[in-house]
Parts: sequence; C-alpha cells; structure tokens
Amino acid sequence: MVTNSHNTGEKKSESLGKTGSTVKEGIISSLKGINEIEAEIVSLAKNIVSNTLRNTGAVANETVSVVKEVIKGTIQATEEIGTGLILSTKSVAKGIVMGVADVGGDIVSASTETVKGAIKGSAEIGADVAMVARRAVDGVLEATKELGGNVEEVAKVSVLGALDTASIIGNTAVRAVKDMLVGVVDGVKEIASTALPTPKKSDDIQTSQTSTSNSNDSESSGSLKKPKRGQ
Repeated sequence: MVTNSHNTGEKKSESLGKTGSTVKEGIISSLKGINEIEAEIVSLAKNIVSNTLRNTGAVANETVSVVKEVIKGTIQATEEIGTGLILSTKSVAKGIVMGVADVGGDIVSASTETVKGAIKGSAEIGADVAMVARRAVDGVLEATKELGGNVEEVAKVSVLGALDTASIIGNTAVRAVKDMLVGVVDGVKEIASTALPTPKKSDDIQTSQTSTSNSNDSESSGSLKKPKRGQ
C-alpha cells in the first residue's frame, strides 16, 4: 500500500513536470513567433517608407505625408482585423524612422510625426491611446539608438508631441499619456510639468512656500527674543 502510494505520487509529479515543460516550450515558441512578426513589420515599414521617399525625390517635403500614410495604413489594417494595434505600433514606428534615415531624412521630425499620427489614429478607433503612445515612443527610440542618433532629443520631442496631440483629444487622454510616458528619458517629468502643469504640482509648490514662510517667521521671532535673553 505504501509502495503504491509512493508510485502514484511520483507519477503525479512527473505528469506535472511534463505539463510545466510543455507550457514553457509553447510560450518560448510563441514569443519567438512574435519576435519574427515584429521584425517583419519593421522591415515592411522601413522598405515602404524608404522606397516611397526615393521615388518622390523630395525627402524633406514628403516625409510627413509618407509617415501619415503609413500610420493610416497600419490603423486601417488593425481595425479591419480587430486587433494588433498595440503589438504592431512599436514595429511600424521603428520601421518608419529607419526608412526615413535610410534616405537621409530628418529622424527627429519623423519620430514626432510618427508618435502624433499613432495617437491620433488610435483615438479615432477607440484604442488605448496611452499604450499606443508608449509603444510608438519605444519604437522611435529603439530605431534612433540603433541608428546612432540623438536619443535624448528624439525622446523629448516625441514626448512633447504625444502630449500636444493628447491635449487635442481631451484631458483624460493627456493624463493617461503623461502617466505612461513619464520616465521614458531623464527630465521628461520636468518637461511634461512645464508643458502641462497639474493642480497637484501647484499645491505642492504652494505647500512648500507656506512651509518656508512659516519657518522664516519662526526664525524672525526667535531672533527678536535673543536680546531679552542677553539682558
């Protein structure tokens, strides 16, 4: 009886172990598949942008228009399928910037337009604006880093562009995007606070000023009492 119970326990443990391994292998396979899909989307966006700009022969003048069309196509594709916007946004954004760089275009302005377009498009179809904003910013930053560009500058203009576009959508969108993007780069919190100050920030400053004022009053009161102690 003891032996049978022991064997049963071993079989259960072995079965559970196989279950864990199967899940692990399945997840690894799925993640590899996702990485391959993202790489394909990056390559697709990059090639379309660079080829289109080459054909126009006017990189500086047509970059904004091309970026808008690529973003529009992405939104339409995900809307038709009913899913995939969050997944594809980063890859498309990265591909756009790399495509612009491929023909000697301005990656800073391309990054800004990409982020703005992604946010505007996601709002139009009722998608998660804040998440799309973060994915778009991550995509342009990743591309800029791989290209050896000015990551800090691109981060700043992208975040400000995101906040500017969100402000057109509404206050709720502004708060959501701001919360999602704060911390993307050093100094973003200060930039966001300057561009769109919140009541909470003002209250903190006012509280600090009041505290300082009270402290100064106490020091002044103390200094007036000192001569009396000397007498």
